[in-house]
Amino acid sequence: MAERAGAPSAYLALLRGQARSQASYRTSFLVDLVGNVGATVFDVVTVLVLFRVTGTLGGFDRTEAMIMVGLSSAAFATADLTVGNIERVRQYVRTGLLDAVLVRPLGALPQLLLMDLPLRKTLRALFGVAVLTVAVASAGIDWTPARVALLVAAPLAGAVFFGAIFVATASLAFWWIDSGEVGSAFTYGGRDFTMYPMTVYGGWFRAVFTYALGFGFVAYYPALALLGRTDPLGLPNWVGWAAPGVAVPAAILAGLVWRTGLRRYGSAGS
Repeated sequence: MAERAGAPSAYLALLRGQARSQASYRTSFLVDLVGNVGATVFDVVTVLVLFRVTGTLGGFDRTEAMIMVGLSSAAFATADLTVGNIERVRQYVRTGLLDAVLVRPLGALPQLLLMDLPLRKTLRALFGVAVLTVAVASAGIDWTPARVALLVAAPLAGAVFFGAIFVATASLAFWWIDSGEVGSAFTYGGRDFTMYPMTVYGGWFRAVFTYALGFGFVAYYPALALLGRTDPLGLPNWVGWAAPGVAVPAAILAGLVWRTGLRRYGSAGS
């Protein structure tokens, strides 16, 4: 009981240790900090380049599309910062390091998240928030208390959603050690998918990723609610306001997959 009562302080100690170790080589840390924002900048620039050759994208102008880009970027970068390193669980299973984690009187998942927290990715999350801020400021939105609440809740819920995808796909390592490419298809592929209006996709691809897997509720539907636009795909307007709620079942499902995989894990025998 005493060990469990001290768990928060133990997690905090792990976090402080990570921060000190990563910041001890200041030049290297600063280079990594600035360099890591490049991927998110490139994603945003890619969308802006598309608008150099077309006035609309899937029926949305540049400002409207950039709100979706901002929501997606802020959500994914935050999830990647806080949860993305769970992808390393494949290495921990392969090398037996996971055994050492499991014998400690702390939760396995929080330990793994804090063992190599990538603080160098902080600017990615801040840049995503900046893109979203500029986009909504330029869109002429009729602000109400409900829209302000949605603007705050949507990227946070999106981060939880992407975090759930990271955890669920990383858990595949308990069954299939070389599942990395499959996981990336849903994490990084899902990020790319959510940065564009769902109207640019079609057929079964849009049905699966937008609705069945829930990616359409990360940025597209909250953006419609913020803009006061009717969904061209036919869903009612209230869906945009309820979209952040998709993060809850996603997190629950990811937790179930993780716990099932962890129970299946039989040690590396080292």
